[in-house]
Amino acid sequence: MADALALLVEQVQAARASKTVLDIRGGNTKAFYGGAQQGQVLDTRSLAGISSYEPSELVVTVRAGTPLTELEAALAEKGQCLPFEPPRFGGAESAGGTVGGMVAAGLSGPARAAVGSVRDYLLGATLLNGRAECLSFGGTVMKNVAGYDLSRVLAGSLGTLGVICEVSLKVLPVAPATLTLRLEAEQAAALRRLNEWGGQPLPLNASAWWDGMLVLRLAGAAAAVRSAALTIGGETVDAVQAGAFWTGLRDQRDEFFVGAAQAVEAGASLWRLSLPATAAPLKLSGEQLLEWGGAQRWICTGAPAAVLRDAAQAAGGHAVLFRSADKSAGVFAPLAPPLDRIQRQLHRAFDPDGLFNPSRLGAAA
Repeated sequence: MADALALLVEQVQAARASKTVLDIRGGNTKAFYGGAQQGQVLDTRSLAGISSYEPSELVVTVRAGTPLTELEAALAEKGQCLPFEPPRFGGAESAGGTVGGMVAAGLSGPARAAVGSVRDYLLGATLLNGRAECLSFGGTVMKNVAGYDLSRVLAGSLGTLGVICEVSLKVLPVAPATLTLRLEAEQAAALRRLNEWGGQPLPLNASAWWDGMLVLRLAGAAAAVRSAALTIGGETVDAVQAGAFWTGLRDQRDEFFVGAAQAVEAGASLWRLSLPATAAPLKLSGEQLLEWGGAQRWICTGAPAAVLRDAAQAAGGHAVLFRSADKSAGVFAPLAPPLDRIQRQLHRAFDPDGLFNPSRLGAAA
């Protein structure tokens, strides 16, 4: 890692001297997400490999350029996993994205509502900042994460704070038993039942509603899964079919997202709405897919950005323009003035010259 890191330090020093903007990239599988890419490419894939892995401690330290599939394969050999199921936009069989890109994007998959997000599993990180300084934050155990938890600020930062070089992550054992159930329900009824089940001690690990069908994944001890299945009812889905469904949903390769991609090519936009799980159905045009017990709602529509943002705000949440050929309306919802000021100050502290990915989170800080 030392030689690869030294080369990256030299690149940042040269960019700072020449005032050249840098475009931090790993697998580049999330180029569609966030604002436009710009600047000279700084490739992190030379920072590859697992630095340390202690299965008994449920902690892995891995370099940022390591393919996500490589890390997950190593964890699977020990019966462990990244429980937040980060999307692999290149597909499960592809080298696809990198660990650094996973953290920088901060995206989580179907189990996020039950187990937490990327940020919740990030114990420590090493970062190359805009002054070409290598900084380390956090540690490899939860008790070491004290004071300002700066490592977790990196989750969702889209590379705007610096080059993520290495991260330490908490991992968990694979659930001993899983079962997928399918029930017919309209959106309002599905939301009502999800909220009812959410208040009960059920091992509900993931949920998805689309086009009148509610699909649930139970995960945990075998006895708890069997008992919950009797409580919930519905049709049991074959394990192979269920695995393909959840993998497709995680990697956004299932039927809804395939259709959304085609609609985006024809001029529509795919929006990701973060709302309270108790929010009522939104009366918006276009196809909708609900995840996370109703807290994450995908809408593929041609409606104006203001309509989506106003509807999300009225429901107590916010809307992100996830995929679109036209991002002139802005990708992320505008921050309140105090939060905007804090974000800009944070950017200046880490990257005073604005070298890194200046437009990925919106306007340059």
